[in-house]
Amino acid sequence: MKNVFFGMLLLGSVLVLPQSMMAQVSVNIGIALPPPIRFAAPPRMVVVPESDVYVVPDVAEEIFFYDGWWWRPWEGRWYRSHQYGSGWQHYNNVPSFYRQVPRGWRNDYREHRWGKHHWNAEPVQHREVERNWRNWQKEKYWEKRHTWGVQDLRNQSNDRHQQEADRQFHQEDRKRYEDRGNRNDHGNHGNHGN
Repeated sequence: MKNVFFGMLLLGSVLVLPQSMMAQVSVNIGIALPPPIRFAAPPRMVVVPESDVYVVPDVAEEIFFYDGWWWRPWEGRWYRSHQYGSGWQHYNNVPSFYRQVPRGWRNDYREHRWGKHHWNAEPVQHREVERNWRNWQKEKYWEKRHTWGVQDLRNQSNDRHQQEADRQFHQEDRKRYEDRGNRNDHGNHGNHGN
């Protein structure tokens, strides 16, 4: 009888709990994480021409490295990690760098072409990219020294830099000419007065 009494008392206390206590039910809907990627060896990467985006061309999955993160789309969502094979975290948007990656980059890589040019993609070990990406980006390493391995590629930003340098040179040259002319004019006027 005591057991029945305590059971009724316990049931009664649960039914009398304040409504605010009962409303603290939480729903946790998780987003599935992509499975780890198995690599036979650490990945070699190439930089996508005209960008600072690195890709892993020798695996079936789309894997990118940009701005210190490894990136990967999976089942309609994007994930990023500080490791190339695991530790993926959901990322809410399509990363901004992805606009710089043409859909056919893998075919271009296989066919050694970029647009109408021959592309001699230079493989780089993942550790080298992880260690150097920031300096390479800041110093425009691929753009200045290698043109991303694309023969006869004239980068539009290089063209803009050259055009700006030419414009400044011509402005300075014109100013020197005008200054020289003004000095001559002043000198000539002074001579006419004597």
